[in-house]
Amino acid sequence: MGSADFQFHPETASTYAARVDGVYWFLVAMTAFFSIAIAAAIVYLGVRYRKNAQVNRTPYSPPMWLELSWLIAPAPILLFIFFWSAQVFLEMQRPPADAMQINVVARQWMWKFQHPSGRREIDQLHVPVGRPVRLKMISEDVIHSFYVPAFRTKQDVLPGRFTTAWFEATKPGTYHLFCAEYCGTQHSKMVGSVVVMSPTEYEEWLAGRGSDVSPEVAGAALFEQHRCGSCHGPATAQMRGPTLEGIFGKMIPLVDGSSVPADDTYLRESIVRPGSKIVAGYQNLMPTFEGQLSEEELNDLLAYIKTLSGPVAAAAAKEDQP
Repeated sequence: MGSADFQFHPETASTYAARVDGVYWFLVAMTAFFSIAIAAAIVYLGVRYRKNAQVNRTPYSPPMWLELSWLIAPAPILLFIFFWSAQVFLEMQRPPADAMQINVVARQWMWKFQHPSGRREIDQLHVPVGRPVRLKMISEDVIHSFYVPAFRTKQDVLPGRFTTAWFEATKPGTYHLFCAEYCGTQHSKMVGSVVVMSPTEYEEWLAGRGSDVSPEVAGAALFEQHRCGSCHGPATAQMRGPTLEGIFGKMIPLVDGSSVPADDTYLRESIVRPGSKIVAGYQNLMPTFEGQLSEEELNDLLAYIKTLSGPVAAAAAKEDQP
C-alpha cells in the first residue's frame, strides 16, 4: 500500500475495526435518512405555502400527544446507538490479559517503539498477526495522537502521563501510522507504518539482532548506576526510602492520610517528582530525576521495579491501566 494511494474508506485490518465501521455506517445512514426527509419536507412546504397559493393558513395548535410523540419516538433509536457504541468503546479500552506490551514514546517528530525483548524501532512498528498488542504510550514534549486508520485505533499521547491503546491485527501487510494531533511545524511529517507479519516471521525478525537488551536488564543497570538501592533496599532493612519489593499493584499510604495505587503512573511520578506524593513514615529526601532520565530509561526502570514485585504483581502489571 503506497503512501500516494487514495482510499475513500480505510482497509479493515483489526478485530474491532468492523464493529467500529458498523456504528459509523449506521450513523451515516440515519443522518442521510433524516436529512433527506427534512429537506423534502422543507421543499414541499415551501412550494405548497408559497406566496399567493390558495391554501388554508389558519394557525394550527397541535395536540399534546403529537408534541410528546416527537420527544418519545427518537428515544429507542438514541438508546440503541448509545448502548451499541458504548459496547464497542469498552471493547477498545480493555486489552486482553495476554496482550503483548510495547512501549511507545512520542516526540517531535517521531515515534519510538520498544518490544518486550528490548528491540527498538523508530517510525516503524513490527507486530505479529493474530496476537493482541497493548501500547503503553507517553510523550516527551507536546500532545501527540497515535492513529492507525486500518485498525480504527486512535489515542492521544500525553506528556507526563501514560495512556494505553490496543489492537489485534487480522491481515499481514504494511499500514499507515499518523500523528492525528497538531504538534508543531513538522506535524505533517510525523508519519510511520505498522508492519504486520506472521508469527514465525515476527520471531525471525526479533532474532535478527541478538544484541538487544531487555527493559528489565537495562532498568537494573540504571538502578545500579544511580545507586537507587542505597535508599530503597530490602524490606527487612532500615532504609531512608520505602522498599520496592512487592510494591507494584499495592495501595501506598501517604503522609496526608490518603492512599494511591502503585501503578506505572505513580512510580514514574515518584522518580521525576518525588515530593509530589510522600509515603507515610518517610521524609522528602529523594532528589528529582526530571530531565535526567529519558522516557525510554524511565520505562526500563519501571520494568525492573516490577521484577522486584514478585510473580503475582508481575502478572497484574500486564493488566495495569494507567
